[in-house]
Amino acid sequence: MSEYDSAFVFMPLTEAQAYFNRSGDVTAIEVYTNNPDRIDDFRKAVTDAAARPIYMVDWRQRNATFFNALQVERNVMFLILTLIVLVAALNIVSGLIMLVKDKGSDIAILRTMGATQGAIMRVFLITGASIGVVGTVTGFLLGTIICLNIEEIRRFLSWLTNTELFSPELYFLSQLPADMNVKETSAVVVMALGLSLLATLYPSWRAARLDPVEALRYE
Repeated sequence: MSEYDSAFVFMPLTEAQAYFNRSGDVTAIEVYTNNPDRIDDFRKAVTDAAARPIYMVDWRQRNATFFNALQVERNVMFLILTLIVLVAALNIVSGLIMLVKDKGSDIAILRTMGATQGAIMRVFLITGASIGVVGTVTGFLLGTIICLNIEEIRRFLSWLTNTELFSPELYFLSQLPADMNVKETSAVVVMALGLSLLATLYPSWRAARLDPVEALRYE
């Protein structure tokens, strides 16, 4: 047997204690659970049952490097999503600015008819906010549908391209996992709504500050 080979021997506990000169005790105990997400509760239960200081290592500590890599990936993905939402907000800004330029004469006519700056500003605030809300809700619903049916989508794409996407031999996965985190999803939705609302402030302010005389001078 080489130095890289390993072997396991199963024997009764009493015989193992006699073989390793352990009088009525053991060096380690492994505990398995069907609900690993409740590991903190199980750690407390094991500590209370031991009734003395013990050294305990759970599955999170054994895979700390892997979970750190996942945390970095999660942070990077959140940053990428933030940049995507920011670009969409800038598109709202540019679109509303072009709308203000295009509707300059109409805004001037409304001002001469008695519309206040606040009323003009509310019109463009509602316009920009509606774009942001509709886009956010549509993206949320589409993302939810994809997340809930990710395995069916993977199978369809595999059938369509005649290739094995995410092969189990390479990724050690029998199916493509997808789990929606309520807290993170809510944060992204709130961020998208907030940025889309903020993006409407400058174009709305610009429309409200439009001088009717200058806008109608060359009409």
